[in-house]
Amino acid sequence: MAIYELDPVDRIEVAAVGDPGQRRFFLLATGSGRSLTLGCEKSQVQALILRLHQMLETQQIEAQEVERTAASGSPEPGDPEWQIGEMGLGYHEARRMFVLVASQAAVGESTEATEAVDAPSVRFWLSHDQVLAFSKQAESVLSAGRKLCPRCGLPMDASGHPCPVMNGARPIF
Repeated sequence: MAIYELDPVDRIEVAAVGDPGQRRFFLLATGSGRSLTLGCEKSQVQALILRLHQMLETQQIEAQEVERTAASGSPEPGDPEWQIGEMGLGYHEARRMFVLVASQAAVGESTEATEAVDAPSVRFWLSHDQVLAFSKQAESVLSAGRKLCPRCGLPMDASGHPCPVMNGARPIF
């Protein structure tokens, strides 16, 4: 199994390509003389942000105002090296750094032993400031999607959506 180390990460961001409702998400990182583009799901980014906030709170790291770098903007991802299947997050007490581990999604049918041997992984080592900046940047990418219906809270397309509140459907208690 190939394990890549970006220790430390110079830059890590989330990018989205496509129209709202049809977007594809990517994790972009550079560090240790290497640049990586990995495909991921919106739900994985949402779960990662949630867990990062929990870990920041557990480590008693205050969320402070993070300055955006001059190179910020909407990054343009290339072709992903692989699609992320699993992500893990940890904190190294001695180094006072977060480590994000991303492993490739399994392709097709295979045994768990084969997946563990063949699936590449990458470890991203992040400082506190990088985690705070990444979290803020990822949240802004996620919030740039479809607007939510003020009546039901579901995402709306440009053409509207079938709102359960407007068609007479009521929740059953």
